[in-house]
Amino acid sequence: MLRSLILRRISRWIAFSTVIFSLVCVVAMPQLISRTQLLNNLNKSVSSKLGFDSALSTTTVPVKPWASPVPVMHDGHDSDEPTDDNDFTTTTTSQQPQLERATFVMLVRNSELHDARSSIRYVEDRFNKNFHYPWLFLNDKPFSPEFIHMTRSLVSGNATYGRIPKDAWSMPDWVDRQKARECMRAMATKNILYGGSESYRHMCRFFSGFLWRHELLVDYDYYWRVEPNTQLYCDLTYDPFTFMRENNKTYGFVINLLEFPSTIESLWPTVQNFSREHPEYIHPNNALDFIVDDNKNITEGGYNNCHFWSNFEIASLKFWRSQAYRDFFDFLDRTGNFYYERWGDAPVHSIAASIMLDKEEIHWFYDIGYRHHPFTHCPEPKQAFHDSGRCYCNPTQNFDRDPYACTKQYRRMRGDLDVPGRVPGIPEQPVLNRIDRGKGNGLRTKLKMSTDGLELMPGDEGAAQLQKIEDGEGK
Repeated sequence: MLRSLILRRISRWIAFSTVIFSLVCVVAMPQLISRTQLLNNLNKSVSSKLGFDSALSTTTVPVKPWASPVPVMHDGHDSDEPTDDNDFTTTTTSQQPQLERATFVMLVRNSELHDARSSIRYVEDRFNKNFHYPWLFLNDKPFSPEFIHMTRSLVSGNATYGRIPKDAWSMPDWVDRQKARECMRAMATKNILYGGSESYRHMCRFFSGFLWRHELLVDYDYYWRVEPNTQLYCDLTYDPFTFMRENNKTYGFVINLLEFPSTIESLWPTVQNFSREHPEYIHPNNALDFIVDDNKNITEGGYNNCHFWSNFEIASLKFWRSQAYRDFFDFLDRTGNFYYERWGDAPVHSIAASIMLDKEEIHWFYDIGYRHHPFTHCPEPKQAFHDSGRCYCNPTQNFDRDPYACTKQYRRMRGDLDVPGRVPGIPEQPVLNRIDRGKGNGLRTKLKMSTDGLELMPGDEGAAQLQKIEDGEGK
């Protein structure tokens, strides 16, 4: 009897426990599933940040120089293209908003990885985090997996990694190689900046005549050149590419300065010869007063060595692709003096823009605080740029007032040399309001930056000092 009672009670407890367990499962299962999904999503997010997201498409395709349009980015499916020799690689990190047909461009080596990351971070923090423009990285060698992994994790838009074709990074057939190397040795002996460097000459010739031909730029109308180890000091809450398009601007700069005369001894006579052969390319409202003093014309005046420092430039690719500029570059290139001398892309671009464009098409981005060692551009108006927290730089170190700068020549060309208190290059406020696509200032990060300066003498006198600094021997 007792045993029967015990068995009945045990059966009831088992039944009751089963019912309770079932009810708990019904209530808890959705929460368990939700938490599992959350953990999976979190895991995917972390993996994506680390570069291991399987949905991230990385495609490697052989380059056919200047030939085909930019390939369409793949959606993560397997590709039949080879992947062992990356002539270019595109990584897609997120869906891009419709902005201008524009991109950042950085020419960089694998060994400059951390300098490149520093520049990317400045650009993203000061501007691109609100706009998500793509980045194009170019190298004459294949990019390493480490470089791709550690740079794409910083960009807010797409990142593309491209190879420079050999014919764009080597001496052309008409250059006497023995003569060129003798000239390099002679310039190195005279302690001329980069006088003995062949790769520096490849770089100058590439930017002068081949960057805009690269197939990875064919779908773009504008580019913003970014150098490794550069800094941006001011928040940029409007879109400079939109500003360029809406205001018919073709070439934008931040710093202007004098070129070393010994690197370009025959450049201006060559330009004069070109202007005689092609007077149709000289714009009637040009900016000649920036590069020639005393109100003289091209054939009569001498070059004053002023140029826009092209390590920062925002420019229209349509201008470089024009027949006028193509003929201009080819005329210069046939002389071989990118190698016999050391013609830089900065004076080449600056002279072309100054004689072929309407002066109104050239824009000084005065409101962009910028540093490329050893020079700094820091906007000076205290209320507009510093009290507001928009800029972080020392106005007393603004290179614009240095005798080595060409601020006076530029303002003379613009006709505002004697206008007191005028700040050039800042878009009018209605324009800013109209084209501002930013999402507010967001959180500002306090950054510690090097503010050491350099007193560089005009002409070649400062070349030795600057060379030491570039080599890490100076301050």
